[in-house]
Formats: sequence, structure tokens, C-alpha cells
Amino acid sequence: MAETVVDDLLITVAPTGAETAKSDCPELPTTLDELVGTAKECEAAGAGLIHVHVRDADHRPTLDLGRLRETVTALRESTSLVVQLSTGGSVHDPLEDRLRVLDAAPDSCSITLGTVNFGDDVFLNPWPFVRDLHRAARERGIAPEFELFDLGHVAALGRLLATDGLPVGDRVHCDLVMGVPGGMPGTADALVAAVAALPSAVTSWSATGIGRTAMTVAMAALAKGGHLRVGMEDTLSFAPGEPVGSNRRLVERAVALGGLVHRVPMAPHRVREALGLAVQR
Repeated sequence: MAETVVDDLLITVAPTGAETAKSDCPELPTTLDELVGTAKECEAAGAGLIHVHVRDADHRPTLDLGRLRETVTALRESTSLVVQLSTGGSVHDPLEDRLRVLDAAPDSCSITLGTVNFGDDVFLNPWPFVRDLHRAARERGIAPEFELFDLGHVAALGRLLATDGLPVGDRVHCDLVMGVPGGMPGTADALVAAVAALPSAVTSWSATGIGRTAMTVAMAALAKGGHLRVGMEDTLSFAPGEPVGSNRRLVERAVALGGLVHRVPMAPHRVREALGLAVQR
């Protein structure tokens, strides 16, 4: 019998996001204490990276630099997770505020590769802004996660790397964000097409299924050798008619799914290696 191959599985947790109101989902971690508590639970469950949106005292999305820095510091003091700040913010945030997110010195940042319809709104990411983010992240030693909402974004990633070079550590990690109204659908066929079109420079990729597409996308990603992003930013239902209740449950399910195909959770120090981050900040 051939030896079973065991591979690492990078599990990213996106616990909050910028769309869901606290009043609609009281379990959503919006305060710093709630976010740190969630991060500790999710690290213990198997997450290696946390994708962070920050809320203000009224639980509304904010890009206040003081709050961002406080959050990065608290997460580093309480966990070993790779801390990734969203440069997407909310669809209403100005580009200059989104660029200043890097001043909070996270380990990683998200960079969306183009503009996309986002439900009834428009998530604006002009090409010059994408290039500015990419260059600034590299100059500061911040590892980007390139977020790809459709096949046009996949092609744009190839264009960016060709014109502006590789990120820190020469590692290219991206996330396929699937199922957003206005982006690519959360189907196995769409995932296969997107993976086939990824630039050859990509060294790792994960996938996110929004809402009801979460399980379809997760299973397709595992079948194609990808990694997983889960969390209450992306889905609030664990099963039809059953609220998630906590981010930990979603991480635990990702660990269980990975175990079915002999994938074990990637420890934070391995995530740093995969993203080209040599040491803990």
C-alpha cells in the first residue's frame, strides 16, 4: 500500500467583516476583547492566519489608525496568528484611508485586484491604487494576500506581477472570493476555471465561499489542493436554518474537512514561511 501523503492546510479565519451589523448578529466579534477571544479560540482550533476588520465604539466599520494599531498589538500579544489587515475596509471608505492601513504594520494585508459590483454597491479598486498597495506592502515587508473576485482579477494578478514584480519573500498567495453578488459564482466549475488561470508565479492559494456557497467552495478547493478561508465575515449559517454561533465552529469544520483528505492545519510559523515572512515581528 502506498504511503499516505499528509499536507499542510492553511486555515484563515475572517471573524467580522464590514457588512453585518452587530444588532443583526450579536455573536459577531466587534469589540477588541471579543476579537482577541475569538482569535485565541480559532488558533486553538487550527487557524493559522486571521483576516481583520475593525469596528468603532458603536460597532461600525472603521479604518481609524489608532484602533488598527491597537488591534494588531493585542492580537500579537495574545496569539501567534499571522495578522492580516483588510485594505478593503467597507465599500464606502476612501482610497487614501485604505492605503494608510499599512501604517499599522500588520504581518499581511489583503489587496483586491480590481473593481467589482458588491451586491447593490461597488467595491472600487482602480489599477493605480492596486499598484500603490502592492508596492507599499513590499517596501514595508508586509505579505499581501491577493483577493480575486472574478476571472478578470485573476488576469490582473498576472499583469501586476509582470509590471511590478513579486511580493516580499518572492511568495505569491491569493484567495478566490466566490459567491459575492457581482463576482464569480461559488461553484466547483468556477473554481476550477480560476485555478487553471492563476499565474505560474502563484505559490499558494485559498478559497472563500460566501453564504450558502461555503461548503461547495471548501470541498472544491480541497479537491484541487487549495487552502481555506472561513469565518463569520463570509457566512452566518452553519447549516440551513442553523446560525453559526461562533467563528470557532467554522474553523473546526474546516479542520475536519481537511482531515478527510489527509490535510493537517498549518501552524502559524509555517504560515509565515509560506507567505515569505521570515520571523515574528
